[in-house]
Amino acid sequence: MDTTFSRRDLFPHLEPYETGMLAVGGGHRLYWEQSGNRWGTPVVFLHGGPGAGAQAMHRRFFDPKSYRIVIFDQRGCGRSQPIGDLTDNTTQHLVADMERLREHLGIERWIVFGGSWGSTLALAYGITHPERCAGFILRGIFLGRSHEVNWFIDGIKAVYPEPWRALVECLPPEERGDVLAGYYRRLCDDDPAVHGPAAAVWCRFESACSHLLPRNVGNVALGASKEQMALARLEAHYLTHRVFLPEDKVLSEIEKLRDIPGVIVQGRYDMVCPIVTADEVARAWPEAEYIVVPDAGHSAMEPGVRAALVGATERFKRLG
Repeated sequence: MDTTFSRRDLFPHLEPYETGMLAVGGGHRLYWEQSGNRWGTPVVFLHGGPGAGAQAMHRRFFDPKSYRIVIFDQRGCGRSQPIGDLTDNTTQHLVADMERLREHLGIERWIVFGGSWGSTLALAYGITHPERCAGFILRGIFLGRSHEVNWFIDGIKAVYPEPWRALVECLPPEERGDVLAGYYRRLCDDDPAVHGPAAAVWCRFESACSHLLPRNVGNVALGASKEQMALARLEAHYLTHRVFLPEDKVLSEIEKLRDIPGVIVQGRYDMVCPIVTADEVARAWPEAEYIVVPDAGHSAMEPGVRAALVGATERFKRLG
């Protein structure tokens, strides 16, 4: 694939030309929107988390003159209803939701764009429905395997001991042997006095570890917003269940994607989703373009990662 491109930053702000809510079963209704060129190349944006929800800035990775930009909030996230709900909330349900949305919008094939958890969902969707994928743009690869989950919950203390200590010390001593289980219990509790502080601490821990350069993430609040609660609860839910996928499901079936154009963008110093996983995927999918950003961590908004992602969407215009 041609690696030359001129644009290196996000496109200007734009508003959707259409929005809606899609009932997908289990009491869930998904928020979706379309922006850009209604006759352009379809691309679907998969947000991270799980639970983070999509934001207006996510439309800006794509040239609105060339792309039909589809964004949706996954079950329990963002503007989808009910927020934070774990009922029928698994990777398999989300893959089925993507197909239902694609059919609802009358799209034959689309480019799939996702980072972090969004890369997990993109790959799970791709190996299930490769015939519906025109291409992949992936960032911060995460496959949900046991050692990846264990790194995020425990191993990351080797690089971020202070945020990790703040996470662990909010649990009573007797629960610190299984940090994920302790937080999952609290985050699933109906009492805001229980799940609120747990969600606030969890989100501050993740934010503190997501950027190459340190950021001030503030003091731990007594409660959390409903968006923080959804993010923390859904992350704990999916991590506890190892993202509802067999350990090597994606790597064992990635052969299905090798004829589909792909770009993998990875920050060298990504501590949330370490580069070793992206390297494994790149070796199993040698046809994909593999871009290592030398001065970046996990966040899609770090300058080098942002530039590489925009560059990929510019080159993928030819798939239209």
